[in-house]
Amino acid sequence: MSISLPKNAAFVAALLLTASSTSSAFCPSTSIKSSTSSSSQSPTVLFQKSSRPPPSKGFGSGGGGSSQSTTRSSSSSNSKRRSTASSSSSSTTSIKTDKFPYAGKIRPFPQTPQRRVTDETIIKPDYAISGVPRHATSNLLPWIIPIKSALEISKMRTSGRLAREILDLAGRAVAPGVTTDEIDALVHEEIIKRRAYPSPLNYHSFPKSCCTSVNEVICHGIPDKRPLQDGDIINLDITVYFEGYHGDCSEMFVVGDSNALDEPGRQLLQATYDCWISACRMVQPGRHYKEIGGVIEDYVTPRGFSSVKQFCGHGIGSIFHTNPNILHYRNNEPNGQMAAGHTFTIEPMICEGSSKALTWPDDWTATTTDGKRSAQFEHTLLITEDGVEALTGKLETSPLQFWERDSQVHQGIWLGTSASAKQKQNEINRVQHGLI
Repeated sequence: MSISLPKNAAFVAALLLTASSTSSAFCPSTSIKSSTSSSSQSPTVLFQKSSRPPPSKGFGSGGGGSSQSTTRSSSSSNSKRRSTASSSSSSTTSIKTDKFPYAGKIRPFPQTPQRRVTDETIIKPDYAISGVPRHATSNLLPWIIPIKSALEISKMRTSGRLAREILDLAGRAVAPGVTTDEIDALVHEEIIKRRAYPSPLNYHSFPKSCCTSVNEVICHGIPDKRPLQDGDIINLDITVYFEGYHGDCSEMFVVGDSNALDEPGRQLLQATYDCWISACRMVQPGRHYKEIGGVIEDYVTPRGFSSVKQFCGHGIGSIFHTNPNILHYRNNEPNGQMAAGHTFTIEPMICEGSSKALTWPDDWTATTTDGKRSAQFEHTLLITEDGVEALTGKLETSPLQFWERDSQVHQGIWLGTSASAKQKQNEINRVQHGLI
């Protein structure tokens, strides 16, 4: 497989060897302690779980001289609950909530047993049974980025479209009184119907087939029996594994009529969407991945919002998480140079208040430490010779949300900057949504 190197790779490599320090391409989403050093630690790749110690500091200034921490109550240190795809439990899991210092109003509700993929003819990822990915690329230097072949890109287009179909179906199910577990059941069954595997299921023992993050939950919310309420905001994070390749996307939804959402909530969703599209639009061959974070931070900070530093986007393909790491804040990390054939996600998590994360005892759910709301959008992107395309872009049947209609960055659905992507998005916006 071909790789792409930045022009200054040899120089950076020499400095790294001299310093005996490298940026970790994979970081555990366990606690990251605050540091008094001027360099910040590398963030956690979304969905990456590990028993390894926290990552070493990345080369360069990282967070611009400010270390951020992921907070966890000491009572959760022995609370890790493991389940596998072969689990046969039939009882509802009860969650004790009396001692943990939750930051906001969301609490864990009972969970139903883990759903399984029993069809032997469906191609499954290597972690489906064991919960442990065997084919990782954590030994790669952070600027070593695989370039996909034409066949691989074709397969990723298929998995990306499937992920979009499932996300749209799940979004239509969002309504007051519906539980996130019911949404997970729908996601699971619809993915299986399409002869695919729900990528989150049993990935480092994640217990469900999608992530459902409500209000102050930043990411990795576990579907449970809590009914959604009017005015809630929810991020649905969907990833499918089809014929050996992953497609990953997420989107925000308002529970009930959009008028049920208060004005600060609307501003949060609009700013999150606009900074995300701004970052996606700047992607093109020759630019550096470290530039993405500055675009995001420069957009949200003047508007009073903050960008989470503990979690980041990632390369994707036959492996769920690989190079490059996509940091959603201004940084100087040597995460490589963009080139045609790269596939990766941009998925900023933007907060009303503090961007620091509190990890629940389930070792997955991450909320804001102050209980204020967070929002996120995500695409799997492909760099082309003439720009970028969203492999998980919206379809003719996808709904147009208010943040797309009212966006000052790009009105209507966004599918990319390549000639073919712009032609398709313009047609959908004109025919389906009446936009010129």
